[in-house]
Amino acid sequence: MEIKKASTAGTLESSDIMIVLDKSSQGIEIELKSSVLYQFGDQIRAVIEQTLLEAGVHNAKVVATDRGALDCTIRARVLAALHRSAESTDYKWGV
Repeated sequence: MEIKKASTAGTLESSDIMIVLDKSSQGIEIELKSSVLYQFGDQIRAVIEQTLLEAGVHNAKVVATDRGALDCTIRARVLAALHRSAESTDYKWGV
């Protein structure tokens, strides 16, 4: 999937994460702000990166502001932002 424009997904509410996704030419860059950064920062970054790689994205700039989101919420927000940025309507939600 190709990133065509900047996009966002999520909120700054408790138990959610705000994802801002844009183009990059330097691999996957993740800027993370989180109240649980020291406990779960590595896991949050890994979920974001894995989700992008599974979608075929190897160059992206991600700004993530976490408020205690679970892994499933992080994946959902990254995928929503990715589909918005790629202007895609080919959703494959579910198993």
